[in-house]
Amino acid sequence: MQLRVTVPSDRTDRVRDLFESNPGTAHLVVLPGASVSPPGDLVLADVARESADGLVAALRELRVHQDGAIVMSAVDAAVSSAARKAEVDAPGDAADAVVWEQIVRTTDADSALSVSYLAFLTIATLLAAVAIINDSAILTIGAMVLGPEFAPLAALAVAAVQGRRRSARRAAVTLVVGFVVAIGLTAAVTLVGRGLGWFGTELLSADRPETGFITAPDRWSLVVAVLAGVAGVLSLTSSKSGALVGVFISVTTVPAAADMAISLALGGGPEFVRAATQLGINLAGIIVAATATLALQRAVWRRVPRMLPSVPAAGGH
Repeated sequence: MQLRVTVPSDRTDRVRDLFESNPGTAHLVVLPGASVSPPGDLVLADVARESADGLVAALRELRVHQDGAIVMSAVDAAVSSAARKAEVDAPGDAADAVVWEQIVRTTDADSALSVSYLAFLTIATLLAAVAIINDSAILTIGAMVLGPEFAPLAALAVAAVQGRRRSARRAAVTLVVGFVVAIGLTAAVTLVGRGLGWFGTELLSADRPETGFITAPDRWSLVVAVLAGVAGVLSLTSSKSGALVGVFISVTTVPAAADMAISLALGGGPEFVRAATQLGINLAGIIVAATATLALQRAVWRRVPRMLPSVPAAGGH
């Protein structure tokens, strides 16, 4: 990873010592007076991923984030013997490393209640409704992939582990409001379809071999939700986006919400209850599993004799 640190001049030597003393530092550049706003020096460092979290924590102890800035970005490839040596010397493994500040910022940003979030969730729910009406497994999978609901679920787990109540409230509001809006709009569209004579209440009792599982919650629903929660967190902390797509396909949160909307529009009380149960099982299973996984990762990573470098004393360089 690359850390770009804007630091007041009175702490530049301490920041430089911090990077130089860390075995995970591959390349280090110090540009005196390069920062205009805020005023100060600019420090650029390429570091092993497993060293990044400790370095950021040490920089925060120096209050660099208050008077300057810490910017993190991924380095896709570094052709350098120094980079290879840094990865070897840094304790731990890059694939298992968790950069907590990066996770917190990412989940906070992705879980914001925005127009685009509501649009994606509503479109996904509408697609799932079409899938249920036509008993289409392919459309169901497409709706699962499109749904953005994992972001606030992950944000809730991160907030629980980090003790961030404000972030937890924000993610919970996004999750609840998002599903209420998506279900309400999908129910309204369903009523329009019913009014046009495209389908009627017979849909509630129709045989659906491809999508009937949505309203058949059982112990396997909980198992899948727990596994999806674990896999989702691991993919998030290790930046494996490909695995995250598999998580989206695994859980039936969006299809369950779509079935709730159809049941509301067509007056299917029992169907609504079963779909709501499926949705509740999925949401609860993912949140609990994700929180437990993050807590375990934090406990294990803290035991690795890694790079929590001591903050250099003033005037150390």
